Amino acid sequence: MSLLSEQDRETLAQEFKALETPVKLIVFTQEFECQYCRETRQIAEEVAGLSDKITLEVYDFVEDQEIAEQYNIDKIPATIIMRGGDEPQDYGIRYYGIPSGYEFSSIIHDILMVSQGDSELLPETREWLKNLTEPVHMQVFVTPTCPYCPQAVLLAHKMAMESDLVTADMVEATEFPHLSVKYSVMGVPRTVINETVHMEGAAPEPLLLAKVQEAVG
Repeated sequence: MSLLSEQDRETLAQEFKALETPVKLIVFTQEFECQYCRETRQIAEEVAGLSDKITLEVYDFVEDQEIAEQYNIDKIPATIIMRGGDEPQDYGIRYYGIPSGYEFSSIIHDILMVSQGDSELLPETREWLKNLTEPVHMQVFVTPTCPYCPQAVLLAHKMAMESDLVTADMVEATEFPHLSVKYSVMGVPRTVINETVHMEGAAPEPLLLAKVQEAVG
């Protein structure tokens, strides 16, 4: 049974006509012992089936451990959105947990962004990220029913696309309760930067940049 309605499929197929360079989706799953693994894979399969510019690779988190380590995947279900084709590029865009509800829109926006090759960040943000010299890891905790979460996820993913030193994860808070406890997630979206700096809500770009600057000292 399809997870996408016929109307959704038609709408997305139209949107994907704007895709320029190929996009690759990589899903790490495991049919047993993983909540929402099957659904996450099915979402990726249905989305990839709507355009010949989108390809999909699916790996087993245990059996394909070397590949998981290559992409620094430490939990599942996990989805990577990267540039495909002859010149593949991993921008550090990660989804941990099922990208359902409001977060489904984040997946679609990321696919379009990666294909177009433009983060659309402000010039001052681009310039600062261009001169970044140390790694930045952002974890954006979300729930599928949070209407403000996609804004926070997409902004973090834009920064990841802009700099090789930035990795940005969407983390579905209810699927990874141990992480929610570890980072004191009482509401979403909550962004954790380099383990030390936290930000609540869907903040505008200049505020997130200031928090990233704080995290790297």
